[in-house]
Amino acid sequence: MTLELKETRIEGSVVYDGSFLKVERDKVRLPDGSTSHREYFRHPGAVVILPLLPDGRILLERQFRYPNAQVFIEFPAGKIDPGEDHLACARRELEEETGYTAGKWRFVCTIHNAIAYSDEHLELFVAEDLRPGPQKLDQGEFLELFSVTLPELLDMVKRGEITDVKTIIGAFWLEKILSGAWLPA
Repeated sequence: MTLELKETRIEGSVVYDGSFLKVERDKVRLPDGSTSHREYFRHPGAVVILPLLPDGRILLERQFRYPNAQVFIEFPAGKIDPGEDHLACARRELEEETGYTAGKWRFVCTIHNAIAYSDEHLELFVAEDLRPGPQKLDQGEFLELFSVTLPELLDMVKRGEITDVKTIIGAFWLEKILSGAWLPA
């Protein structure tokens, strides 16, 4: 016998509607018939780029993230604009943040990084055949670029220097892709 796990929305409202995030609060019917409330963030989704330089090194960024008051090491990433194609967003974000353009793109996977309190999804892409160009950072955006080898990247994850979930997942995907064990979708 399979337990019915679906929760059904009865009613709800927007608690906060910002320029980037929206917070909603819904009353829901639980599988056993009782009711409860769910508060969650609505997020437009984002792309994550796993950029492979021509010499085999991997391009990363250092960026200060205000909510945690620290500099994080991350893959280039950015928010998907309304109606924007995911690959077009990845191309735009790579060029804006790093200045690079890519001759080859491969979709890797979709991840949901905060399923308990957000509908955010991240679309991961491998970018290869990179060509340098000028960065086109947004106003107020500051980041530092650097490159590492795959073993260095994995060591940074192992040592806890990289704690960003999208970057950790991307690193593990790159390890499988570069070894030939996994092929992107």
